[in-house]
Amino acid sequence: MAEYSISELAKEFEVTTRTIRHYEELGLLSPARRGQTRVYSPADRTRLRLILRGKRLGLSLDDSREIIDMYEPGKTNVDQLKKLIDAIQSQRTKLNQQLDDISKLLKDLNQAEVDCVTALKSTGRT
Repeated sequence: MAEYSISELAKEFEVTTRTIRHYEELGLLSPARRGQTRVYSPADRTRLRLILRGKRLGLSLDDSREIIDMYEPGKTNVDQLKKLIDAIQSQRTKLNQQLDDISKLLKDLNQAEVDCVTALKSTGRT
């Protein structure tokens, strides 16, 4: 059975060992121990990959944990997939709102700049 060290996983996933230890402290990862050495299984590696994917999607660590913990080998995992779809849709809604807010802010900034340039021109000091 394959085993991974913390440094191997950190290098593979381009994260710090501190990040991996943090996920362990939160109970997201549960490596075996050989003395002081952490030994990660293929399941731990997969969990780390899913945690980082959730992070890239904007999911909270709690949301990622809930979705990952719903996985049951040999089952259809319909509930897990539905939960993930809900999280994705929620994140998309949030990002679209932020995009709309940014667009409005840019419009306001452009108008403020035009107003300032116009005010400067009216003083004859451009």
